[in-house]
Amino acid sequence: MAKKDHAKKLQETLIQVGLKIAKRGEGALFVIGDVEYKPLVNQEVPPFNVMNNPKLLESLAIMDGAVILDKEGMMKAYGVMIKSQKIFKNFGTRHSAAMSASKKGNIVVVISEEDKKVRILKEGKMIMQIDALQKDVEKSVPQAMQILESIGAGTIGAIGTSIIAPTLGVAFLPGIVVFGSVYYLFKLFGRRKK
Repeated sequence: MAKKDHAKKLQETLIQVGLKIAKRGEGALFVIGDVEYKPLVNQEVPPFNVMNNPKLLESLAIMDGAVILDKEGMMKAYGVMIKSQKIFKNFGTRHSAAMSASKKGNIVVVISEEDKKVRILKEGKMIMQIDALQKDVEKSVPQAMQILESIGAGTIGAIGTSIIAPTLGVAFLPGIVVFGSVYYLFKLFGRRKK
């Protein structure tokens, strides 16, 4: 599998698992990449590829703490605490940890138990938000991944808006909002409609 396809499949797996967790009113945090953490539980489950066993990933994700994965989709740790550099008003500790973890070039998927939304962060910015309560939103996830890929998660993350004040959000698919530069997004999607 090509590296780009592999990354897309990993992100899609995390989002699909995240939507299941959010619909039940539970929260979770996934970090793809390197981050400092402290285990809160004994690491008894050996590393495994989460794309091959999303059910096990789901059960580990709902424990307190984050799930850390490498770029290949191997679960490195679960039930871990990520040190937050800053506490963000109106958001809980999970979002603060997600924001801190995303600043190191990692892709972070945070699932909110309060508003039942799945958010994707990179470089300290929210790049996409998916509403788990939107009917059939799971069917839109592959298209959402194509949007992220065509814009480039790195690009949109760099030009995105802060999670604190998401001033721009463009809904291209029901239940899915993409955050980024107005000019860049409309140029990209204006071209596609022709």
